[in-house]
Amino acid sequence: MPDHGVGSQGAEVAAMTGGGTAQPRRTAHATYPPGEPGLPEAVPAERRRGVAVGAAPTMRVRSASAPPPGRAANEDLVFRFGPLVGVLDGATVPEGFDTGCVHGPQWYVRHLAARLGLAEAARPAATLVSNLAAAILGVRADHGGQCDLDHPGTLSSTVCLLRDGGDQVDYLVLCDSPLVLDTGGRVDVVVDDRLAASVARLRATATALPESADRATRFRHAVTAQREQMNRTHGYWVAAADPEAAYHSVVGTLPLRGSATLRRAVLLTDGASAAVEEFGLFDWTGLLDLVTADGPGALIERVRAAERDHPDRLRRHKPADDASAVYCEFTRPDDRNA
Repeated sequence: MPDHGVGSQGAEVAAMTGGGTAQPRRTAHATYPPGEPGLPEAVPAERRRGVAVGAAPTMRVRSASAPPPGRAANEDLVFRFGPLVGVLDGATVPEGFDTGCVHGPQWYVRHLAARLGLAEAARPAATLVSNLAAAILGVRADHGGQCDLDHPGTLSSTVCLLRDGGDQVDYLVLCDSPLVLDTGGRVDVVVDDRLAASVARLRATATALPESADRATRFRHAVTAQREQMNRTHGYWVAAADPEAAYHSVVGTLPLRGSATLRRAVLLTDGASAAVEEFGLFDWTGLLDLVTADGPGALIERVRAAERDHPDRLRRHKPADDASAVYCEFTRPDDRNA
């Protein structure tokens, strides 16, 4: 669960090393234009191919999610609704900061997941972007008028989604929950690097603070400045109270037939992707192979061991984080003939 303080790093197409062989890394920005006011509806150009709509899922799915040791609350959430799988990473509220809301991060991710499931059931032909926008609007209504949803610290969450359409797979990434993909032997990582870019800019401005400022003062300055960049054109985008954020997601579609078919995928929160990005235990291919062989739980165990071995390497001002991973394996009856 990020404090929305440090995120994935990348470039338009950049090599990424995580303690092993470099792997391609893909990012994209503002793939869809901002939506019109009101409940977003899919238009013909947004719809998936008709033959894919209603097709039976072909995914085998395994998942694991756990809070850090010693804490019961898990602000991550993993879910599956038919052909749709996802991970959400609710933003931790730093101690002493207000959100303008009577609810908490766990409430937000649970309601967002439920609303995503409802949107997928009601509009299976709509894009992931359109359904995410509808889900954000739904959660906005779930607050019931009790909360200040224009507060700069309003509840928020990263989003990573994958949907099996029969002949193709759609994906969506918003904020720093990466997606690892194996397409015909090539491993790519889909990231949204805007949070990391925002944090880098904030670190540069921190030098303007007087040298006498203590750690608490610097932290409060950083959180306040970062909140001002959330869901802004030159800042970063995350699921919160404004459905426009959905239209700034990183999205794409991959085939489930042919030589470049999607074989495996792993959806991660940053607490799990830290195995590569923070601790360098292996590269992205190594992460994918570990999860394939031993399951998502084994990945989380490796991260916990690294956290114990390196207590000085604080991430987001805390020694450990919620960690979640969803592994999807795609098999088809005609695979042997592809």
